[in-house]
Amino acid sequence: MTIVEDARAITGGVDTHAETHVAAALDPLGGLLGVREFPATPAGYASLLGWLGGFGTVSLAGIEGTGSYGAGLARHVGAAGVRVVEVDRSDRQDRRRQGKSDPAMPSAPPGRLSPAGPAAGPGAAMGRWRRSAR
Repeated sequence: MTIVEDARAITGGVDTHAETHVAAALDPLGGLLGVREFPATPAGYASLLGWLGGFGTVSLAGIEGTGSYGAGLARHVGAAGVRVVEVDRSDRQDRRRQGKSDPAMPSAPPGRLSPAGPAAGPGAAMGRWRRSAR
């Protein structure tokens, strides 16, 4: 008997910066599979997407700042056929209270990046209006 394993759906979460982007790969239950930093360049975008794809089929990418630092990445990921959503930054006071214990870890807790977490709507760089709960 042959056992066929389905490729698991992967969610990527990306904390964007001017020079680098930090990506987190999450399994379907929101479990952290890995974290890695990539240059904020077209070659870095391709490497990031390839790295995420190494864990399974990338079904969703939550990207912070799709209208600014994450715009190029959002366009690249969207052009590859992956659904892109803008991930809201956590409240500034909460970020300062919690701090960052690991410089390679995205500032958002991985659970925020999962499909069940509080992401906004489609990314601003994708040419759609960003939905907001304000």
